[in-house]
Amino acid sequence: MATLIRDGISAAPGIVIAPAHLLRWEVPRVPHGSIRPDEAEAEIERFAEARERAKERIREIQEYARERLGDIEANIFDPQLLMIDDPELVETTNSYIRDNLLSAARAFQLRVLEFQSEWRLSGHPMVLDRLNDLLDIQVRILRILLDLPDPEESLAEISHEVVLIARDLTPSLMAQLDRDLVLGIGIDAGSRTSHAAILARSLGIPAVVGLGDLSEFVETGERVILDGRAARVIVEPDEFELNLYRERDIKVREWEEEIARLTLADAVTTDGVEVVIRANIDLPGEAIAAREQGAEGIGLFRTEFLVIGRSQYPGEEEQYAAYRKVVESFPEQPVYIRTFDLGGDKFPLFLEMPPEENPFLGWRAIRVCLDTPELFRTHLRALLRASDYGDLRIMLPMINQIAEIEATRDILREEEENLRAEGYELRGEYELGIMIETPAAALTASELARHADFFSIGTNDLVQYTLAVDRGNSRLASRYTPFHPAVVRQLERISRAGRDAGIEVSVCGELASYPLGVYLLIGLGIETLSVGPASLSEIKKIVRSISAEDAAERARAALEAETVEEVREILTAGISRWLDLSLFSGRWSESGPE
Repeated sequence: MATLIRDGISAAPGIVIAPAHLLRWEVPRVPHGSIRPDEAEAEIERFAEARERAKERIREIQEYARERLGDIEANIFDPQLLMIDDPELVETTNSYIRDNLLSAARAFQLRVLEFQSEWRLSGHPMVLDRLNDLLDIQVRILRILLDLPDPEESLAEISHEVVLIARDLTPSLMAQLDRDLVLGIGIDAGSRTSHAAILARSLGIPAVVGLGDLSEFVETGERVILDGRAARVIVEPDEFELNLYRERDIKVREWEEEIARLTLADAVTTDGVEVVIRANIDLPGEAIAAREQGAEGIGLFRTEFLVIGRSQYPGEEEQYAAYRKVVESFPEQPVYIRTFDLGGDKFPLFLEMPPEENPFLGWRAIRVCLDTPELFRTHLRALLRASDYGDLRIMLPMINQIAEIEATRDILREEEENLRAEGYELRGEYELGIMIETPAAALTASELARHADFFSIGTNDLVQYTLAVDRGNSRLASRYTPFHPAVVRQLERISRAGRDAGIEVSVCGELASYPLGVYLLIGLGIETLSVGPASLSEIKKIVRSISAEDAAERARAALEAETVEEVREILTAGISRWLDLSLFSGRWSESGPE
């Protein structure tokens, strides 16, 4: 076949060149047919036994995941265990058996199809993770009822190093992958916060998700290049592509050996400007790895892991334990914990969400928190208690108005008083800052700075909202760029407002993870960056390779540019004097994201 190139969503970094292994596991076909009235109770009992066997197997996989990956990752299986005994699932299935004389397999399959139809109509992308859990138990229970092999037996076919390609991968399949044989993963479905993506990062396997229908065009044995950082998969590459990636892989390995030696080095530009580099994490267990990689604290701890796929709101103690674990990992350095950024593509199951035509412009982030005070107060109480163990800073997402900051401060003051009345000393102190993610916040940054203790710029959303371009829409990928003059000028405005107010301005979005972005941000006077743990040493190398004075001169020129192309050319010409940009991945090389 001709070379096929497909871009998706980066789930875990790394370059892999290996044969494809197409994993075709599907929901088994359920035979038509009916049962006699006197067989109904026996079928109901058989359904109950199948559920118990499924739960037993999921618990075994959960313990296996706990031993390999940790407690947080193992908790991914809790929603499945709850779902198996969901009264709406079980009781309706039983009634279909008893009233319609359907076999247990047929009745269960019908009820699952109804669930899937209802959930897909919700209009919220977050429901995809719940569908993935439902798919896992659907396949497992049906195979038990139909006396078929376990779904994970399909993994036994893998006997040599491969790039695994699949339409989707359920949590139970992901948790059992052999890291010595599965070198990379390409999945049609999924998002960066999907269970498959979380487990891929925990397993340390380069992965790209959200590849559309790639699995329909790949055959087992075909050669594949998978670039986890650039979020690109190339099937049957030509010799030019192969040589390019082989050379790049060698260069990257040499580069990685060089930057590994920088773990404990200071991030200082060639002309002596000190840059603070912190880590973005999704799970508490990642804090230790971030510290070992030289992070100067945590710049963004995404708390959504506590609620994704959950049917019940996490209690104060569970949240407190998670936050305390991260804070204690950095006893002498700051930890920025973002309050629940729910909405858009992240909605838990315990919130009743009205359908919205555009969830990213709807009920999300601080709006959800302030509108659900019981949820928010529990969240803030856990954060206040964790502040006793280090330098904890509370970060509010999607702030547009001063009133949103002040309302949160009022709740914090009230809950501080309540906690002290309950006997908590609360010896620690905290700061309350905001994420700048919208043009509204950027344009009023000077006013917001008088009410916030710090700014953190979320460049992903800032670009999306400024350009009216969905960052997840592959058809618009060429139009999604942080180097648009409108974005560059907003970044400068935010940086200046923070300096004038004497508060820290950092960037925790994707822009801080790439050479041109680092160069631009330092040139704009933003000297605190936060990136994924795997990128820490690499960003430190970039900082140590460039001149801040030179970057500032180029940034001033970029602020006068009229087009995206001019901005890129100005920055590329400058940074190329200091760095070999061929070391950086595809879409984020000389020209930034394409």
